[in-house]
Amino acid sequence: MRTIDDLDVAGKKVLVRADLNVPLQDGAITDDGRIRASLPTIEALRAKGAKVIVCAHLGRPKGQVKPEFSLAPVAKRLGELLGADVAFASDVVGDSARAAAEGLADGGVALLENLRFEPGETSKDDAERGALADRLAALAEIYVGDGFGAVHRKHASVYDVPQRLPHAAGGLIAAEVEVLKKLTEDVERPYAVALGGSKVSDKLGVIDNLLGKADRILIGGGMVFTFLKAQGHEVGKSLLEEDQLDTVRDYLRRAEEAGVEFVLPVDIVAATAFAADADHDVVAADAIPADRLGLDIGPESGKLFASRLADARTIFWNGPMGVFEMEPYSHGTRAVAQGLIDSGAFTVVGGGDSAAAVRQLGFDEAAFSHISTGGGASLEYLEGKTLPGLQALED
Repeated sequence: MRTIDDLDVAGKKVLVRADLNVPLQDGAITDDGRIRASLPTIEALRAKGAKVIVCAHLGRPKGQVKPEFSLAPVAKRLGELLGADVAFASDVVGDSARAAAEGLADGGVALLENLRFEPGETSKDDAERGALADRLAALAEIYVGDGFGAVHRKHASVYDVPQRLPHAAGGLIAAEVEVLKKLTEDVERPYAVALGGSKVSDKLGVIDNLLGKADRILIGGGMVFTFLKAQGHEVGKSLLEEDQLDTVRDYLRRAEEAGVEFVLPVDIVAATAFAADADHDVVAADAIPADRLGLDIGPESGKLFASRLADARTIFWNGPMGVFEMEPYSHGTRAVAQGLIDSGAFTVVGGGDSAAAVRQLGFDEAAFSHISTGGGASLEYLEGKTLPGLQALED
């Protein structure tokens, strides 16, 4: 896979597919981590004299122009972080986009409006997607793929455009692929995986694949209650996927046969309601009251999880251990994050929620070996799937 180091971009228009899908609240960016992660590639291209045209998506406007999904706040923040003016195009491939691209000086930067305002971006129809890709490619002379969070999507800007232009991987994608290879090909053991988040169904493929690769799998977050229920325990009003119980029982059986250690919580923080100020207390994991719901792993589980990470040499963590956004239910996630740091292992934090938790809970991002920007893409890579965006860059 070629990188931007292999390109001569001086004086040329370079279309960069970035991942700028940041969370917004009332039009304000609440976490600019993905914008910051895109800076090194953009700055490297500027330093080489490129005219940089950035494109990205935000949310799911489903092919319609919706002002609440505009990238205008992102353009403003990108300019602040670059310390340079960023020309913002009010469309994706229309007059404004063409004018912004043509108006760039060497080292200049423009940002196109939300790619997903165009139905062709996410279309399943090859011709419709291709028509948009033709118009995007016409804006530039070179393509750089740097939005790792989107490489698992067969979208026009990710899959079709690099087939129309000389192309290379940006620094972010190159770094992600290098890290993920360390989790799949030449793994230093013991290899521990900590999985959280709300749903088992989101992690089915990765659990299935890791049963043959990991030495130890720790389960927390909302998905843990399906595991506890599968073992025959009461889970009260906790999040539960009834249709996954048989699958989870099969995982537990296969793990035992393969000698993979499954670590489940021994205690749970159970509350009367999904609220920070609800009555809550710590209960045994096999004794959650029928009228309560679990919102975090308990303190003993935090210690247990940290102890099972302590001797690991490789750790992959995807998904918070509880509702970390609410302080009473943030301690399990904090314990796991600290466990990664204290282990001294090669540590990878995968997924938007986990990365957001690291920042929100005040951890130094540099304390982790790598914080991934691509949650779904990282998981699909670990599942062994072919990612269309990577395939297009390798061709």
